[in-house]
Amino acid sequence: MATAASNEPRINDRIRAREVRLVGPDGSQIGIKPLPEALNMARELELDLVEVADKANPPVCRIMDYGKYKYEAAQRAKESRKKSTNVVVKEMKYRPKIGSGDFDTKTKKVEHFLSEGHKVKVTIMFRGREMQHPELGRKILDHVAEAVAHTGRVETYPRLDGRNMTMVLGPDKKAQAAAERERQTSDAETSESAAAPDSAAPAPETAPTDDA
Repeated sequence: MATAASNEPRINDRIRAREVRLVGPDGSQIGIKPLPEALNMARELELDLVEVADKANPPVCRIMDYGKYKYEAAQRAKESRKKSTNVVVKEMKYRPKIGSGDFDTKTKKVEHFLSEGHKVKVTIMFRGREMQHPELGRKILDHVAEAVAHTGRVETYPRLDGRNMTMVLGPDKKAQAAAERERQTSDAETSESAAAPDSAAPAPETAPTDDA
């Protein structure tokens, strides 16, 4: 005979208590009821009686759609696993003699990755005699970290790795929240300024009166 999984609650006819503390489908406290009466109430609503706290005296049972409850719990667990495992390390590569336009484009992508919750490995690729000037790579990495300070922070400081210099940035939730508040404040001030009357505008001309 098949048995329910040990981590699943007893439902309906599997409940063994003589009386239960009953909770309605909307979360309201109905009170202590004999088990048969609680089962009848659940059946009249075409729902299930679920034992949600079997250690209580008497056990707490709630009337609910158990199939829907299990589905929603599975979806929440799936989303939780997705969030916990979906953080990946992106990589963005720069050259020591990168142009300003290319620097801005790549740094915007770094900012985008951080805002999505990803870590970013920033790599400076040296060639030939460029290896004699590692300070050029360090300068670029410092500029990148400064440019994205409103959305990320340095997790691994610059270090040489063969012919490359690398740095790892991670998302900074506090900095992102502060930047968002600042943006909202700025938008509000802009809206108020646009709505306010222009005091510098000339007063409308009035027709001369013929009092003389």
